[in-house]
Amino acid sequence: MKNIFKIAFRNLKRYKRRTLLTSSLIIFGVVLVIVFSGISSSFKQMMIGTITDSMLGHVQIHKKGYVSSIDNLPLHLNLKGKQIDQLKGLLDSHENVEAYTFRIKLGAMLSNYKETTNIRLTAVYPEMENKTSPALVDRIIESSNSAAEFVAEGELIIPENLAKGLSLKPGDDIVLVANNKDGSVNGIALKISGIMQGLTGPSGRDGYIHIEDAKSLLRIDGNEISEIAIRLKKSENLNKEKTILLNELNQFTNKNDKPVYELHTWAQLSPFSTIVTVVDLLIVTVKIVLVAIVLISILNVMMMSVYERISEIGTISAIGTLPSRILSLFLAEGFLLGLLSTAVGNVIGVLALYLINMSNFHFSFGRMQNILLQTTIAPAELVTVSFIVIAITLISSFQPALKASKMQPVDALRHV
Repeated sequence: MKNIFKIAFRNLKRYKRRTLLTSSLIIFGVVLVIVFSGISSSFKQMMIGTITDSMLGHVQIHKKGYVSSIDNLPLHLNLKGKQIDQLKGLLDSHENVEAYTFRIKLGAMLSNYKETTNIRLTAVYPEMENKTSPALVDRIIESSNSAAEFVAEGELIIPENLAKGLSLKPGDDIVLVANNKDGSVNGIALKISGIMQGLTGPSGRDGYIHIEDAKSLLRIDGNEISEIAIRLKKSENLNKEKTILLNELNQFTNKNDKPVYELHTWAQLSPFSTIVTVVDLLIVTVKIVLVAIVLISILNVMMMSVYERISEIGTISAIGTLPSRILSLFLAEGFLLGLLSTAVGNVIGVLALYLINMSNFHFSFGRMQNILLQTTIAPAELVTVSFIVIAITLISSFQPALKASKMQPVDALRHV
């Protein structure tokens, strides 16, 4: 076998121009996949991080039926005291849960004593929210001193479009009016402590208040929340952790033996998951293009190699070389061509990603401006790309190699 690889390597060196051209095409394909995968995967992870770290968390728990009615922010589907204690005990014992936060979702009317508009509010406990959504505070573009740790009791953080529309600024007084689940109306006076940048554009109407203020506004006695947002220690294990948590939640059933709770990942709650799917499809498309480039390149060079060496094949067959040895020789040539080209392509591809990082390229996502692109590629991705290239190289080399091994010495020697 060692001699076969030596001969195969010498044959590649004999036809330098053809080998170099074919190798260049394979290297180009490998570099294309590595660079595109590195950029797109990094962009995807930053996009997911922005959504999970500043808004949704990785997974959320609600009472059964809440998400299907979430546009109405149904208060009658809130989680109550015993249920909250149940879930708190479950999450505290779960080793892969890094942090979680309680939230109340509600709709209200906001007035500056001159004009009134509607606003969607998320009521939170600041300490819990900061641990679960560590990038949330970074979205605050204007704030008073008390907003340094997000939102305190008696304060309100409003989206920038409402601040501009009602000419509001940190320190201004406003009134919130809302209906509780019984339909009665109540209002409280609050002070604006911060103005927040929206992720979804200028139409965002989401603000934040302290959960105790929400209870006062909605006349909630006792412990009651709309959802629990969860941050996992390892977000890459999201689907696995979702399955584990869902199995644990399904242990809690009602009188009809139906699950009491439902669990959704950020992708099930956010329209941005469609963009992530598109990015994944683009990566797969580029890999298919790579396969096509390698297949055509190797098939062409190996077919030409067979036709140019018919007399040589006839000679070594005539002196007793077995067809299996001839088959192995041509497969070895294809394998070496793919292996060497892939190695060079990996080096150039990783170097290209390093140069991109060195160039400090910035981009914008939604309302997030001037985000630094830091490209990375997992070693597993490099191994996958290499495996695909080498496998396709062997597959595309097999037909020409088989053709060469089946040549009859008499027919082949006629070309001498």
